[in-house]
Amino acid sequence: MITAIVFVNADVARIPEVAEAIAAVPGVSEVYSVTGQIDLIAMVRVREHDEISSVVADKVNKVPGIVSTETHIAYRTFSRHDLESAFSLGLD
Repeated sequence: MITAIVFVNADVARIPEVAEAIAAVPGVSEVYSVTGQIDLIAMVRVREHDEISSVVADKVNKVPGIVSTETHIAYRTFSRHDLESAFSLGLD
């Protein structure tokens, strides 16, 4: 499985709609609303490297309301922890 992390800057007034549209794209496993220099982080998980371009360039980048994206491809996993627990607020 190949993982790409996509940083998304969106029109501030449309962040919820942009996040929902990105989350609906096949190949996108999660979308997080975050603080800092970017608005959203999308996790893309595909089987082949070529699929990253079809998910990111052909689908995600065409979502209305996206201002810019920056894609990072993960090449090594150091932990098998579930990503949800990594981003958890500990409110259980």
